[in-house]
Amino acid sequence: MLQNDIFLKVLKGESVERPPVWLMRQAGRILPQYRAVRESLSGFVELVKSPDLVAEVTVQPVDELGVDAAILFSDILVIPEAMGLPYELIEKKGPFFPKTIHQSADIANLISGEEAAAKLDYVYDGIDATVAKLESRVPLIGFAGAPFTLLCYMVEGKGSKTFSQAKKFLYAQPEDAHLLLQKLTDTIIVYLKTKVAHGVNAVQVFDSWAGSLDKKTYNEFCIPYLKQINDAILPLVPVILFSKGAWFSLAELDQIGSTALGIDWNMDPQFVRNITGPDKVLQGNLDPCVLYGDADFIRAEAIDMMKAFGKNHIVNLGHGVYPDTPLDGVKAFVDTVKAFRY
Repeated sequence: MLQNDIFLKVLKGESVERPPVWLMRQAGRILPQYRAVRESLSGFVELVKSPDLVAEVTVQPVDELGVDAAILFSDILVIPEAMGLPYELIEKKGPFFPKTIHQSADIANLISGEEAAAKLDYVYDGIDATVAKLESRVPLIGFAGAPFTLLCYMVEGKGSKTFSQAKKFLYAQPEDAHLLLQKLTDTIIVYLKTKVAHGVNAVQVFDSWAGSLDKKTYNEFCIPYLKQINDAILPLVPVILFSKGAWFSLAELDQIGSTALGIDWNMDPQFVRNITGPDKVLQGNLDPCVLYGDADFIRAEAIDMMKAFGKNHIVNLGHGVYPDTPLDGVKAFVDTVKAFRY
């Protein structure tokens, strides 16, 4: 029995006196405790592969901030690595893939499904350690990158402002793109099912680079694979889909039937409600930069947001909290939500 289950109650459509709150990237450099752990290691990937340390940093924001859910500390790029495409995380630059995908032969060399997911025992061990450390205080969220977002990194080899190489791959080699997207989808499904078996209470799928596409392309290369993932996981635990920047396909995302939709800060709550209706659970969507403001400004913005969304709302940011965000700003935000009443 969870001591605080307000997050799951909202996902189940139950009545609550206030919205729950958690933050994307809440386990990270905003916390001095996290920075101390990172400084003791050679790099980010070492932390991701250390189950006991994963548990420690996952629980840190629950202790420090009092958020209503923990999200397992990991990385979306563990999936490509397990499939045969290792990555590095270069400080202040981001992810880098020494080897990338160019043609069908490269895709054929990738393993997928159960074979790939079986290589991620360190993630599942991290869940076991985290569940024990949480002691049933709050729910634990597991996550995965969406197939298109993972394709972006696997083709591009690094982050990009345009992901032009990844988009070129979709347009010039559509059959190869669909083949890769299906392999990714098969692996993600097994990966998330295994996470659920180890104790996560909900999952979120991050399509971080959705906004780099147009409606037609997103509906062809993304929606069908997100639906496969949702349909496979939804019978087990609630599913949150977060497609950053995909305002143009909001109706199609809603039709997938996930438990909740994550909303970025570029979308007005009323615009979203007009498409999804009042009963859809929505998550978001404060601009992370609001947390650089003073406490009064943060409180006012948070309250305006909560009133705009109304009920069936999980409070979060419109994307991950930025590393240099003042901790006092984050606390003011969380405390404002916890003091709010409908």
